[in-house]
Amino acid sequence: MSNINKWDKNIPVEKSNYLQDDKVTFFNVDNSQFNKNSLKLLDLFCGAGGFSVGCNWAGIESVMGIDHFEPAIKTWVKNHPNSIGCLGDITQINPYEIKNILKKKDVDKINLITGGVPCQGFSIANRKHNDSDTRNFLFLEYMKFVKVFRPDYIILENVSGMRSTAGGHFENAIKSYMENLGYIVSIKMLNAADYGVPQIRQRLLFVGVNKTISNIPYVFPVGLYKDKYITVGEAIGDLPSLNNNEYKTQYESKPYTNYQKLMRGEIKSININKPTYLANHQAPNHPENTIKRIRETTPGNPMYPKFKQRIRLNNENPSPTQLAGGIRPQFQFGHPTESRGLSIRERARLQSFPDEYVFEGGIVQERVQTGNAVPPLLIYELIKPIVNNLSVKKGKNSNV
Repeated sequence: MSNINKWDKNIPVEKSNYLQDDKVTFFNVDNSQFNKNSLKLLDLFCGAGGFSVGCNWAGIESVMGIDHFEPAIKTWVKNHPNSIGCLGDITQINPYEIKNILKKKDVDKINLITGGVPCQGFSIANRKHNDSDTRNFLFLEYMKFVKVFRPDYIILENVSGMRSTAGGHFENAIKSYMENLGYIVSIKMLNAADYGVPQIRQRLLFVGVNKTISNIPYVFPVGLYKDKYITVGEAIGDLPSLNNNEYKTQYESKPYTNYQKLMRGEIKSININKPTYLANHQAPNHPENTIKRIRETTPGNPMYPKFKQRIRLNNENPSPTQLAGGIRPQFQFGHPTESRGLSIRERARLQSFPDEYVFEGGIVQERVQTGNAVPPLLIYELIKPIVNNLSVKKGKNSNV
């Protein structure tokens, strides 16, 4: 056993014990209730809920989230108590069954299907990067749902590495599948920081417009923060200081930037509630040598010579890309002014999840969730023109 090279690309990727691939479980089916007049979202590969949060802010109601990572579904359901959660392997889920469940809840029309398709097979951060990784083909399951529901818009998101994997084969295949299903497709590489997220996070976005509602392709909005990125300090500087393994549930100072006020629900340009308590703000439990390593690292520099992505953050810059970190992730970023790794709340802030959003599953699995998530603020900016267009269509045609 000791002679096995765990980085050998021919050895199957180790699976998390938290993946539910043997059965399908639904949550909140009986208690779910939806606004009859709202636009509706079906959130595939939903993870912790970045797509749902951004879409909800823009005015699209999430009716169901589907994922096979149990802690993520628990987080999604907790924060969407009126919607249906589905835990299970999407390859084993029949979209017609989902359609029947939603029909019984008087949801006859899905306006948007989103998909943060698992990206580990494409990610350059994956040391077992492999063009034939089975996770690379899960976009076909997304297309299966699109074919059944035929929504007005479809959005699929993945890491920038998809563009180069297999010589661009996957990007071209996804575009072709969408076009064959009757969609006009726009593709663009976006940096979340351009849209107000305090993190340099490159993502490849596919947006399809159903030809039955428009022959005009979707136009990606211009990011308004290209020359003034939100920094780490502006994002998390108001959160309480923590000692090693310390947990705090109340703010100790007032927010001093607009981003902090937004995350606390104190700016009503987006419908964010003020939290009743500060959730997920606990420092990791570090051994003394780790505390010493963080303390002695200059902000902005790597803490470990062999792992350049594990840096101590700099308050004056946006965060680098936050990673999920595998199935048993250790902390990735050191705090810019304290000798510790980030709390989950601080990781959530860097992804633009508001403070009212509570993560479930314990600090290790919550790192996975925050690292995998699509930033809600990015999605919010992308969804606003879609909502405007569908609202106009709905006004002209009650069947939309």
